[in-house]
Amino acid sequence: MTGMPAARSTRQILQAAAPIALAVFVFAASFGVLATAAHLPGWAAVLMSALVFAGSAQFAALGVIAAGGSVLTAIFAGALLNLRYIATGIAVARSLPGGRPTRALLAQIVVDENYALSVAAGEPGRPDRRTLLVIGTMLYTVWVLGTLIGAVLGPVLGDPKRLGLDAAFPALFVALLWPMLSGRHAVRCALGGAAVALLLAPFTPPGVPLAGAAVVGLWLAR
Repeated sequence: MTGMPAARSTRQILQAAAPIALAVFVFAASFGVLATAAHLPGWAAVLMSALVFAGSAQFAALGVIAAGGSVLTAIFAGALLNLRYIATGIAVARSLPGGRPTRALLAQIVVDENYALSVAAGEPGRPDRRTLLVIGTMLYTVWVLGTLIGAVLGPVLGDPKRLGLDAAFPALFVALLWPMLSGRHAVRCALGGAAVALLLAPFTPPGVPLAGAAVVGLWLAR
């Protein structure tokens, strides 16, 4: 069919996602460093990255543990932050191959970054499958590897905040969000969610502001 853009090869997708993968690696290394600074065993930090694979949730859980909170409280904080993936899972369900068990497994590598890029590369209502899976696999690999390196070299690297590594991921989120704010409706959803997060941040535990922002954003997007 003429007029349709040619599908990108796996190599082209990997090249396009390389800057994001680098930022994810730095963020993962920062998590590994902070985990060891909070006296979390290195193997536990790597296992968390392998099983959870969600930076914001892992940092929230780590913050609770570092502050002396219980493991259950840390899990609750991380789970709140991951509520947004319910909507993401629904959005990508038709793009994932196989039956329900296979799709449920593949959905574990769907995160904000590959979701945003697959939406941009796909058709309305159907994110691009290859982009979703290739970048998801790439980011999962660098996330676990970065955590491992950070946990091993933590004492040598020092405090990530002193090196400015903690600013890498917020900048990445802004870069991903900006192209999606193409209409008034998207801007309204983003501003509504941001307002709720700012209102809740001073008074609620880690994870609640982002969960509240996700709920409001989804409500405005209906």
